[in-house]
Amino acid sequence: MILIWRSADHNHGPVDYYLISATAGDRSPAGLLVEEFVLCDDYTAAGIDGAEWVAEIGAWSASAELSRAIRADTALRSRVMPVSRQEAVRAFKLLGGGGLPEEAGLRTLFQERRSLPTTSPLNLGNGSAKARRYRILFAGELGETGLANASTALRLEPTGDSRVVGTASARAGGHGFTWELRRIGAGIAWCVDVTARLGSGPITALGALLHHHRQAVREQGPIPVTVERFA
Repeated sequence: MILIWRSADHNHGPVDYYLISATAGDRSPAGLLVEEFVLCDDYTAAGIDGAEWVAEIGAWSASAELSRAIRADTALRSRVMPVSRQEAVRAFKLLGGGGLPEEAGLRTLFQERRSLPTTSPLNLGNGSAKARRYRILFAGELGETGLANASTALRLEPTGDSRVVGTASARAGGHGFTWELRRIGAGIAWCVDVTARLGSGPITALGALLHHHRQAVREQGPIPVTVERFA
């Protein structure tokens, strides 16, 4: 199968938006979190920039601690909902912020970066020298509907393995890709593992694929934690 993903700007991909409610199950927003992954040249994640709109004070605030907490605290994460920009615009107005700045304007509000650990890829000693292995890690649960939607977006074929939901493969930009969606623990975390066999085409196809897969799962509720590279 040959697929084409829209290439995102290497320096600035679309911003991620999250609504924070006062209590679990309450869809009324109490705050808004705006984030952007900071990517290295090989599309691994080096950090997360962001800003939090605090309705009580009517101002933007540094968000590094909130970004960490929503990925580590199950109770807090139950109050977090990934949303589109359109939904964020409506919520921001309800929260008294008026018009939500365009994404270029939002980036000027990022005050503090939450750094992510980075390591050199392991040399596993097998396979093609041009093959790379990535893991997109997510925190949170993926319910039955979300799992079905993510499987459709990722074009997965079932494996029959309780730990591996499905696998898929495609060619894009002159490269070959395979990926699988995995459970980690008892549904408390998920990951998409991607193997990229790079050809002679622009490497931006790899970045676009990783971005597409991260968003496909994020839109169903789990919160992306990092993008790691193992080889």
